[in-house]
Formats: sequence, structure tokens, C-alpha cells
Amino acid sequence: MKKRIDSVESLLSKAGEDSEFRQRLIANPREAIEKELGVMLAEDHEIHVHEETCNATHLVLPPRGKFSAAEREAAKAGTTSLDFLRKTMYDPAPPLRPHSVDRTIARASVATPEALAKAGRESIRRGLEFLESTIDENGAWRCVRFNTADPDIPRHYEKPPFISAFCVLALESCDEARARAMCAATKAYLVDTIEYPGLWRYYRHLPLDLDSAALCSLVIGTHPWISLRRNVSQMLENRDEEGRFMTWLHAEDEPDVAPPFRIEADPVVNANVIAYLGDYPETRDAQRWLEALIAEGKLEGSSKWYPDTVAIYYAAARAMSRARPALERLRPILADRILGLSDDKGEFGNILGTAQAVSALYNIGALESVDAKRLAQVLMGSQRQDGSWPELLAFGDQHMKWGVAGRIGHGSEAVTSAFCIEALERLVEILAGR
Repeated sequence: MKKRIDSVESLLSKAGEDSEFRQRLIANPREAIEKELGVMLAEDHEIHVHEETCNATHLVLPPRGKFSAAEREAAKAGTTSLDFLRKTMYDPAPPLRPHSVDRTIARASVATPEALAKAGRESIRRGLEFLESTIDENGAWRCVRFNTADPDIPRHYEKPPFISAFCVLALESCDEARARAMCAATKAYLVDTIEYPGLWRYYRHLPLDLDSAALCSLVIGTHPWISLRRNVSQMLENRDEEGRFMTWLHAEDEPDVAPPFRIEADPVVNANVIAYLGDYPETRDAQRWLEALIAEGKLEGSSKWYPDTVAIYYAAARAMSRARPALERLRPILADRILGLSDDKGEFGNILGTAQAVSALYNIGALESVDAKRLAQVLMGSQRQDGSWPELLAFGDQHMKWGVAGRIGHGSEAVTSAFCIEALERLVEILAGR
């Protein structure tokens, strides 16, 4: 039986046709589901299957909401209440640190591939030590919310679930014990912040959004709500007439603070949703739209949330690798587009863009097209002595104006470091000849 995009519907359909499977599903739901869907379900989550009869009806209530009625009402006035906005922020962030280059690595132009691979591994370990010091006791990553137009406007740390998923998806490339421990802690944090039936929001005063939901779902894939695709129907309902996925999930009881955003289809958001949902008829229109944007060179200004073209390519390449055969036709085009962004030194803008370009090329099988030795030196040479890489703009609303406040940006040393570690892992693999 061909699997449907909604796994629950697939299970119900098979149970209705196959009496032996129906009995197994009732007797041992976890084992039956894992075998049928080819997934692993979180062991700490109970799974019950109920069979209705002509004499017994079951009414299943959804879990209680994460927030009380009073908290939800307060959130509706979030953007106009400074007191409430402070609850979405955390401690004020320190000023941007100046970037200093590790000259020892920067001058290592004659190092052998083997020596560079060894140095890259040490660089990764230093980066992990730094990251370990920045993640809180709950496994949450933090980011800095700042103003890209006025550096004098106060900077604040923030810890929305999106940031954690955004970074952990990059860190999952690393098999070091420290990386695995951080990923495990962050997965637990994301499970704790999930909202039924498998959705997340960036800030409490904003509606649920598909960018957060898609990335968090990719991270905690063993959670039954995610494995069984309980969130799929709401994602599919959030498409426009052209089949593109809209960013915000509005509901009647959601805060009405971002209605203009409802019309916006972002290429990175669509790539992230495709990466989670996979290659199904329901995602084909979004795939075709994304393919056309890239193939026809129409990415400039197409993303509201991601300022650099390389960030769009990175998301598309990740979707291609995770949702095969989705976007497969883009493979040679995407490689050419990414390579076309490199400068005369073989770099891709700033160090964050370079890291994302490296990982994107790896995901589409084109990393052999670049000078791995040179790029490894660039990444290691940009690392500070404390193991961090510099804070850079990773994403943010580049169109919305907050009066004199200007444009909102998000990034941090931890965010940049996660992507640099991912890129170094890919380059070390090439340099070590694996």
C-alpha cells in the first residue's frame, strides 16, 4: 500500500483492509506502527489504540493548551505592551564583539590535507566546548535580537524553539560526544515546547508558524505526533491558491498581530516544509514554485526572512537531501548557482555564508567542486581563541518597520558556530579521504 502524506490515515486505511494488521495494531501499537511506517517512536511517549464498536464510542479530547486563557489574552496585545514583550526577551545582550583572526591557521597554506583534517577536528572540538557554554540547562539555544539599521538600539538575547532547531539541524552532522549530548538535550527542550498537534511559535505573542514547525519537526522526528504526521493537515490547509505554503498559521483564538504576513510565501519556509513533509502530490506545487525561482534566477528579494541568497540555496539543498526525490531536478542548477556566488578567493561572502555554501554543496553531492583545503583554512582562521565564530545576521524581517526602530535582525556567535562546525565536518570528511 502506498503511504499517504498523513500517516494516521495510512494506518487507519490499512487497518480497515487488513484484519491481521488491525489485531497487531490493537495488541501492540508501538511495534505495529514502527514496522508499518519504518520509524522509531520515542520510548517515553505512551501510545494507545482504541477500537470503536456498535456498542462503544470513544471521544478523544486534545491535550490542554500550553498557555492559559489569561496568557493567550495577554499575548493578543503583545506588540503594543512593552511589559509583555520583555517576557519574550531575556537578558540584554552585550555589544557585538570585534572579530579577530587566528593567524596561525590563516598562514597554514602549505599544510597537507591530513594535517588540515586533524586541525579541523580540533577546531570542531573547540567550537563544541564554546557551544556547550552557551546552551541553557533546558537545552535551549539562544540568539541575539538586534537592529540592523541602528546599532545603538538595545540588543537582547532570545530563546524561541526555532533557534534551537535551526542550530541543532546543523550540529547533527557532528558525531562528537559533546554534540550528541547537546542535540539530545535540545530535542527534549523542543518536545517540552511543542503545541498540539505538532506545531510551534517563534514568540508567544505571534501566531504558530510553519518555519518553526517544520524545523522543530525535523529535529524530534521520533515524537509520535511527528512520526504519525499529526500536524500535516494544518500545514496543508495553510497553502495559497498556487499550492505554496504560507508562513503563519492563523486561528480564531490566535493573536491578530501579523495579518499582513499571511499573504507571504517565503522560499526558505517552503523548502523547510518540503524537507519535513517529503515528496508527495501535496507538496509538488511548492516544489515547482521553488524550482522556478532558482532556475529562472528570481531569488533576489524573494525571501522576507533570509537576507542572503546562499541561505535559500542552503535550505533548498537540505530539502533535496532529506526529501528525495523532491527538488531532484534542481541538483545541477543548484550546484552552478552556489558556485557562482564564490569570489576570486573561492569564498562565499562572510563566514556564515561560506559555511552554508559548503554544507549545501555537500548535500547535493558537489563539494568536490571547491577547494576543500582552502575553505577549511578560511573557516578555521575565522575561529576565535574561545572556540566561537563571529555573530552575523542569520535571518530577520528585512521589510517590517518598527517606527524609528528600523529593521529586526537575528544572529549570534552560537548560531554562526553551529553552521561553521557543520561545514568543517563536511570538509574534514573530504580532506581525510573518507
